[in-house]
Amino acid sequence: MKGDPKSVVGFVVLALLLAVGAVGGCLAFGPVYRVWEQEKAGQAELARAESNRKIAVLEASAKQQAAVMLAQAEVERAKGVAEANKIIGEGLKGHEEYLRYLWLMGLEHVAASPNGSTVVYVPTEANLPILEASRKP
Repeated sequence: MKGDPKSVVGFVVLALLLAVGAVGGCLAFGPVYRVWEQEKAGQAELARAESNRKIAVLEASAKQQAAVMLAQAEVERAKGVAEANKIIGEGLKGHEEYLRYLWLMGLEHVAASPNGSTVVYVPTEANLPILEASRKP
């Protein structure tokens, strides 16, 4: 029976029917599969775009919060400087001799100009310096 021509023909016919069925199935369901595949690709691209948008929004929100906090820190620093200036100013009122002493001590550290001379403008009684308009360099 193994070599029976009828069984061989039946096997070949069955194989051909299966091949034709497979090719027909591919031809029939190929377009449906391509539509499904494109739909899934579109959904994946939409999900990627939404994720990128969320990331951009979160980054912008973080930058905004950082800017607000930096501004608050700058305001606090300015308040501290203003308070320090107020304390220093109040502490120096009525201490003209000490301020004059500090000014004279500061003159010791005045750097000489490249030609070896040093120019220091000393304020007068009205706290206005005498300018040397006719002085030549």
